[in-house]
Amino acid sequence: MPDIDKDEVVAVLNRILEAELAGVIRYTHYSFLVFGFSRIPIVSWLRAQADESLLHAQQAGEWITTLGAYPSLAIGPLLDSHKHDIIAMLIESLEAEGKALALYRELLELVQARFIALEEFARQMIQAEEMHVAEVDKMLRKPGAVAPFSPRSG
Repeated sequence: MPDIDKDEVVAVLNRILEAELAGVIRYTHYSFLVFGFSRIPIVSWLRAQADESLLHAQQAGEWITTLGAYPSLAIGPLLDSHKHDIIAMLIESLEAEGKALALYRELLELVQARFIALEEFARQMIQAEEMHVAEVDKMLRKPGAVAPFSPRSG
């Protein structure tokens, strides 16, 4: 076994698992609440995000059992402002993705240079989450805007 604090790594992986499962629920829920002319592409995008969250949850669960531990049955916090316009959903998504990104960075710190395979997993997830945050940021910008989105300007 690589020189890691297994209990600490498993605890972070379980929090990742819970956060990703919450993402499956959140994105699926959001997909039910999209109305208007842009419904079809946005619903498709939201459901693709739910599928990606499920894949990430499965990967985290596999790592947990690889380390000889038991995957959590809990689901992370579900953010819901009860504002069901697309902008509110995307802002909530940014917040949740930011928290997931922090968890993957925490995992990377725990395994970096000590468990290469798990380090690579953490790096791949960080890259995926950063790209997702960038994509959502661009979706929140007003047409023609170049500067990153700021909740105060939305």
